[in-house]
Amino acid sequence: MIEFELIHEDRNSHARAGIIHTPHGSFETPIFMPVGTQATVKTVSPDELKDLHAGIILTNTYHMFLRPGADLVEEAGGLHKFMNWDRAILTDSGGFQVFSLGELRKITEAGVEFRSHIDGSKKFLSPEISIEVQKKLGSDIVMAFDECIPYPADYEYAKKSTERTHRWETRCRDFFSSEATQALFGICQGGMYRDLRENSAKFLSELNFHGYAIGGLSVGEPRDLMYEMLSASTENLPLDKARYLMGVGTPDHLVEGVARGVDMFDCVYPTRVARNGMAMIHGGRLVMKNACFTHDFDVLEPGCECYACRNGFTRTYIRHLVRAGEIFGLRLLTLHNLYFLEKFMREIRESILEDRFDEFRKNFWEGSN
Repeated sequence: MIEFELIHEDRNSHARAGIIHTPHGSFETPIFMPVGTQATVKTVSPDELKDLHAGIILTNTYHMFLRPGADLVEEAGGLHKFMNWDRAILTDSGGFQVFSLGELRKITEAGVEFRSHIDGSKKFLSPEISIEVQKKLGSDIVMAFDECIPYPADYEYAKKSTERTHRWETRCRDFFSSEATQALFGICQGGMYRDLRENSAKFLSELNFHGYAIGGLSVGEPRDLMYEMLSASTENLPLDKARYLMGVGTPDHLVEGVARGVDMFDCVYPTRVARNGMAMIHGGRLVMKNACFTHDFDVLEPGCECYACRNGFTRTYIRHLVRAGEIFGLRLLTLHNLYFLEKFMREIRESILEDRFDEFRKNFWEGSN
């Protein structure tokens, strides 16, 4: 069973450092989770993920449900054996992907009917089916089934959607076995309305999930509004449970999420932008297709200990690989970006433990301007 151990709280914010214990090992928080959508983090091997100090990764229930199917993964021994990963795994509920299908899906109280993006066949996901699929996948952390409210959305839509999410998540909790070795996290919704966010966090807290996620943010809303809604959620969640901000992975959001008491983050951002030829560095980014790197024989970021930088792969070489469409260039950028974020989170944790997170946060914003 999963257990969140609070180690230290920052004196000047809600930032905190902890450890999450799972049946497949423990990992320190705050943490960024690489996304392995289809049971693989794109272009990266499990051993390389371990070298990056990744203690947990995320896999997508929607995609596993459609292909290869939960029954086959269960037959293979669960996700850990299927993908040869012996550390922790979190599976999302599939809700975000289903609701992003737009006109291809129909929402009812029972669940969501939708058409597969692969072959157009009709499928159905309900709270119970989502939990059953995740049980077969064998992840360490299971997410409750919810509706991700789009932005913008009017108050009445957001209210009705959030109330339905609460009913769905209650069904998830009731269907989830208390004897399972997996843990079940609830997901707070509420759109961009403070009262709905506060009420959602309070309602779900009463259901006593093993941990809590904040969903429906970073969906196009202004940054300040996102932070306001995040605070409205975290301020009303239990202190002794892990908190997870879903789908967020840029350094600015990570810093501000931690400042508001978030322990876990995930996002496809570092791997996606790598495939588009972009490197993440302190204070900004490098677009490797730009001509200014044609004769730049420095590494991506001096002092970085990622595979690409410590082995001396230069910007001019990586630019050549990207422009030539060579997979190795995308791999180098992916390894660099994931290392950057994992190290960034370790630096944040160290600043919390040493009671200087406010200084870290200030320096970050000064360096970003």
